[in-house]
Amino acid sequence: MEWKDMLGADVVAQLEANHREQEPVKGTQAERDFPPVCKIFLPWTSGTWLLTEMEPDGLAFGLADLGYPEMGYISMDEIWEVVGPGGLRVERDIHWKATKPLSQYATEARQAGYIRA
Repeated sequence: MEWKDMLGADVVAQLEANHREQEPVKGTQAERDFPPVCKIFLPWTSGTWLLTEMEPDGLAFGLADLGYPEMGYISMDEIWEVVGPGGLRVERDIHWKATKPLSQYATEARQAGYIRA
């Protein structure tokens, strides 16, 4: 199993589609504020990510919380290499669905000090 299997083909496809749509307008007034496509987490820590887009090489963008919420990029290859107790790896919360754009999750997370998703 690898991280693409963990995310699922439909999630990977949506993350990559969002990246293709965002690429030409990134940093402009037309930049999109996508709802997160998925929530991933490290089950033995508070590490959580809400991802909105991803380049084909696995560089994903979203809201990260490793003790302090911040927007940024994550390498899916690197996070997949992290192995916890009993061989646990990063997991996707298959029951989680976004209800708002990423900016709202980020604002709420900064106010609370953690991702409240």
